[in-house]
Amino acid sequence: MQQHRIVSQEEWFAARLELLKAEKELTRRSDELARRRQELPWVRIDKEYRFETDEGSASLADLFRGRSQLLVYHFMFGPDYTAGCPSCSAIADGFNGIAIHLANHDVMLWAVSRAPLAKLQAYKRRMGWTFPWASSLGRDFNFDFNVSFSEEQQREGLVEYNYGREAPLAPDAGGEGPVAEFAAMAGTDVATYTRERPGMSAFALEDGVAYHTYSTYSRGVDGLWGMYQWLDRAPRGRNETGVWWRRHDEYNKG
Repeated sequence: MQQHRIVSQEEWFAARLELLKAEKELTRRSDELARRRQELPWVRIDKEYRFETDEGSASLADLFRGRSQLLVYHFMFGPDYTAGCPSCSAIADGFNGIAIHLANHDVMLWAVSRAPLAKLQAYKRRMGWTFPWASSLGRDFNFDFNVSFSEEQQREGLVEYNYGREAPLAPDAGGEGPVAEFAAMAGTDVATYTRERPGMSAFALEDGVAYHTYSTYSRGVDGLWGMYQWLDRAPRGRNETGVWWRRHDEYNKG
């Protein structure tokens, strides 16, 4: 554990002002990055994507629900999972509170996963979530946006994730470690679990035509994980020694 100096209020204030300079610079850089995201070119989507939703079959354009902007969280919940990824679940715990604000600011927020809709609905009820969640089971959406992969891609080293090529999955992958723990928490093995990946994608709708505007993966979704934004401001930060979080209904259970 890091040792901290104990100082007077005056010394603390001077140190805080020094840190404030760096925080302000980071804020300015973050604003600039946001501007550059919004200036990215768009890609017209001509492929017809279909999803299963609580209201029935829907197209990508339908997911906008009258808004001009759509944000999709690629939630790791594969067809063979028995429960959603615990990390994605912790991230999604923050969606309920913000989805209504986004919807009233011309932005729809959806989660999309490959698990059957009935599985998503049951898990959604368990978690007490109300944000919209669609199934892309049997469709190309997750594969086209590089968050789902086949066994062959894993085996042959053809997985392209987070804008890079991954090495083939080792035949003996699994056993111990965070990924194995997450896989067990999702009711599956490492290979099956890692055929799904987290990410988010942004879309725009103009004159009835949908465009892909932005995608981010892996640590790129870190800023959407509200829990970590609070921990980064706590005295001991993330203070992690392994997988410490659980789904919110699993704490204090034996």
